[in-house]
Amino acid sequence: MEAIIQNQAVVLGILMAILALVFWSMELKAPFWQKFYQYVPALLLCYFLPSLLNITWLKGSAGAFRLVDGENSPLYEVASRYLLPASLILLTLNIDFPALRRLGPKALVMFLTGTLGIILGGPIAFLIVAWLSPETVAGEVWRGLTTIAGSWIGGGANQAAMKEVFAVNEAVFSAMIAIDVITANIWMAVLLYGAGISQSIDQWLKADNQAVEEVKQKVAAFEARTARIPQLSDWMQIAGLAFGGVALAHALADMIAPYLATQAPYLEAFSLTSGFFWIVVLATTFGLLLSLSPARQLEGAGASKMGSLLLYILIATIGLKMDISAILDKPMLFVLGLIWMLVHAVLLLGVAWLIKAPFFFVAVGSQANVGGAASAPIVASAFHPALAPVGVLLAVLGYALGTYGAWLCGILLRILAV
Repeated sequence: MEAIIQNQAVVLGILMAILALVFWSMELKAPFWQKFYQYVPALLLCYFLPSLLNITWLKGSAGAFRLVDGENSPLYEVASRYLLPASLILLTLNIDFPALRRLGPKALVMFLTGTLGIILGGPIAFLIVAWLSPETVAGEVWRGLTTIAGSWIGGGANQAAMKEVFAVNEAVFSAMIAIDVITANIWMAVLLYGAGISQSIDQWLKADNQAVEEVKQKVAAFEARTARIPQLSDWMQIAGLAFGGVALAHALADMIAPYLATQAPYLEAFSLTSGFFWIVVLATTFGLLLSLSPARQLEGAGASKMGSLLLYILIATIGLKMDISAILDKPMLFVLGLIWMLVHAVLLLGVAWLIKAPFFFVAVGSQANVGGAASAPIVASAFHPALAPVGVLLAVLGYALGTYGAWLCGILLRILAV
């Protein structure tokens, strides 16, 4: 069955128009759209709407057709190999290690606890569901779970990276996207509710809220110091650093991966012979190194915004390949996702009680992992608008750790699956 639209330039234009419409509607002041986006996350639309182009319509005697052949479209290959590593570089470029230190140790402890909760929660949930419903986690499901780990520690870029590193097939990945987005947004709703009663939670945690007040002042000063109106030269430098880093990552990966495959083939079990693995790791590393240089000042000109633009193009191409009906085949996978999130939440609250951390650090530390830079500022601003950049700073750290943490989670899942 041939797709109606064969020209990939047309397909790309449609995807860009979909992204533009989603973000345009988010900015509308009409009550309908404001209410709509309270319940429907924009990220879900960016996955879901492109998938409608790939659905087979009018199955049966009436014939069948689909607008686009998403499985065979080269757009995802281009986006994952070129735009993804560029996005990783730009999203890690603005890591301000001194600013993170100024947030205080409790903020970082809670963030890293959230990361650990994701790394350990996946294998724990896998074991529980394997006991309750072995068929649910049979076969290649463990591979798909690595993409959830990538998303919940880092974000969409890390999720796409794990999809390639662990060779996740499209049917499994489609189910994982639904579990990822729905479970993460249920948890975000819980955190937003917690923000409204944070004083009561802080009393239960016996937390000192003074650190949050200090953070408000420091973050406001940092924001004012770095913001500026971008010039054409800024955008050229941003693009040059991003795609120059992509070129270097590809060049080095072309040497490292074949060498390891020849000299140490046993490393294939750890994905170390995968060229794409090295592209992702090297791109992330370049971004971290650049964040220690004057190049980090380009964040004031919008480096992370360009990184997010590239990321959303990648998300749309992933959606183009998605089978949105896949989740109906294995509803127990939703149970696995909820157990996974419960492990994450229990560990966070337990550590917060031990170190007397304010609930603000619990909520933002969690959402910086699970929601990333798109939603961590939302949760942070629910406490105070000046705190939104704190969510961004921690979420950017999540982008840096997402590849490494999700890979470790994937190795643990591989061991359990065997």
